[in-house]
Amino acid sequence: MAETEAHLLVGVNAPDPKPAYRRRRDECPVLRTGEGGSAVISRYEDVLWALRHPEVFSSDSEAVSIGNERPLIPLQIDPPEHVKYRKLLDPVFSRKRMAILEPQVRRLAAERIEAFADRGVCDFHGELAEPLPSTVFLQLLGLPLERLPYFLELKDGIIRPEASATPVSRETTGRKIYALFEEALDARSAEPGEDLLSWMSEEEVDGRKLTREQILDICYLLLLAGLDTVTASLDCFVAYLAQHPERRRMAIERPEMLDGVIEELLRSETPVVTVLRVLKQDVTLSSVELKAGERVALLLGAADSDERSFDDPERVDFGRRPNRHLAFGGGPHRCLGSHLARMELRAVLEEFHARIPEYELAPGVQLQYSPGIRQVSELPLVWSARA
Repeated sequence: MAETEAHLLVGVNAPDPKPAYRRRRDECPVLRTGEGGSAVISRYEDVLWALRHPEVFSSDSEAVSIGNERPLIPLQIDPPEHVKYRKLLDPVFSRKRMAILEPQVRRLAAERIEAFADRGVCDFHGELAEPLPSTVFLQLLGLPLERLPYFLELKDGIIRPEASATPVSRETTGRKIYALFEEALDARSAEPGEDLLSWMSEEEVDGRKLTREQILDICYLLLLAGLDTVTASLDCFVAYLAQHPERRRMAIERPEMLDGVIEELLRSETPVVTVLRVLKQDVTLSSVELKAGERVALLLGAADSDERSFDDPERVDFGRRPNRHLAFGGGPHRCLGSHLARMELRAVLEEFHARIPEYELAPGVQLQYSPGIRQVSELPLVWSARA
């Protein structure tokens, strides 16, 4: 990588990456990394255009390999084939269905919070942000909760691999994920339940039942998304609120603002920083020519803080209207689980603040954010224990 390019990468994984994002947008909105014909796109309008045109910026399996043997459904299937899978899955994750699930999520959140509320200290990541969404997801699929540590290990092996990880080790992890769901599907064949796996076993696309491979390819994707992105969002949100007590109090005192709080923190924090695509056609963006076959990273975090599309974007404004952020992506591949994520974020934030309205980071803590999907591995909070 050229030295003139390398300085643009500095700070992207910092606690506040916005200055680095700004340098990207201003100095090199389409940055060629010099590594195997790849580029990074950072301005909002360019990123949005790319997301809306999968015939040019394809999401198929050429864009990224994450240990899977076949394209993940529906992420790595482009239109028009993509449409039939979204038609099948969208109702399962609709706003209406999530409203039915919400009371159960709130009960789970309340139970976990009550377990540490009297202590005056917790690791928000380890005690709430990670186990709560993961538990909800496992219940949806009908997977055993006692195996959560193993599922998280598999997920991390794909999304957050060790520095020493190789493509071979990721493929090994991928085979374990397939084996996990093969075992679960065998169990459903013997004894169907009311869970998502049992439902998929009976559903049809194009007048034919989903094949076992199709179900495995859907489940592989759901495992990675369901055990990571809401956790990362909760970490980012509460880390911000812990360090900005005046903004937190405003959100608590005006509960009608909570939807705006969630949307603005999705924009400002943008936990899923980057999505990957591969070019199917030549295209020119921001006066830079890109060629078919090149791999491209769409920098959602930079797009969501672009002053060309948002007024005063580095200011967190809970009343921002409109708020057309790209935290859930955009276009045909917009996040399947966005309604589930919003419901879980609202439920956890309300239940947590109802019991622990005043808190801060533990003294001396320096938060470390992960690359790719912004998350903190530990988020120690302290507050005055209840009498």
